[in-house]
Amino acid sequence: MNELKDKVAIITGGGYGIGKEIALAYARAGAKIMIAARSLKPMQETVEALKKLGAAAALVETDVSKEAHCAKMAEETRKAFGGRIDILVNNAGISGPTKRITDMSLAEWQETIDIDLTGTWLATRAVLPTMDAQRSGLVLNISSGAGRRGFPMRSPYAAAKWAMIGLTQTVAGEWGARGIRCNCICPGAIEGERIERVMRARADALKVPYEQVRAQFVSQSAMNRMATEAEVARVSLFLVSDAAAGMTGQTLNVDAGSIMN
Repeated sequence: MNELKDKVAIITGGGYGIGKEIALAYARAGAKIMIAARSLKPMQETVEALKKLGAAAALVETDVSKEAHCAKMAEETRKAFGGRIDILVNNAGISGPTKRITDMSLAEWQETIDIDLTGTWLATRAVLPTMDAQRSGLVLNISSGAGRRGFPMRSPYAAAKWAMIGLTQTVAGEWGARGIRCNCICPGAIEGERIERVMRARADALKVPYEQVRAQFVSQSAMNRMATEAEVARVSLFLVSDAAAGMTGQTLNVDAGSIMN
């Protein structure tokens, strides 16, 4: 597996969950990895796992909602890996509040937008000059099924994830002639700790049993299950590899058949 041999990839939010699984998949495919996130310990654990696979790996503490942090992320990546940035995976994000619009503060709305949407824009803007100089690069945005269908009680999250799809198409249109592709994945409910927190928060907000909420999530899927982090990572690997060289501005669902459009 050498689809990404000597490619340099930044993965935001790469300390755990989908981001970590993508990092591991890219490392097995030969990439050099920069993990960028706010929490140091998970990043350290991911970098250690990557190095055990024989990959060159480093980390940089990054809050993607801050312009200076994103600039430093790009700079540290170039310093660590010979001046190149071949891939950016915009995976960093937060779930945001589980509340009706009228129960939500402006600060809660803004924090979710700042990290999930503006952070994607800032990180992308930080790497584009390097990719442009190379005349090659790939930006992969991790949106959500909430970017395909409205999500009651999660308005800032849904708004940000819908906007990421529009941003994907815009970046693809602006930079395609310069050899830069931009695609997007919409994971559905993904087995793991994060979706457990989301479902429990939803159960609490609606004052219904957790088991009822989980059953609703699963029943939406044609495969009668949730997708997995590894399944998202495999689609991610395809989209950043030469196998997808003719694809840009595209959004793929990885959700076990929950949303079919």
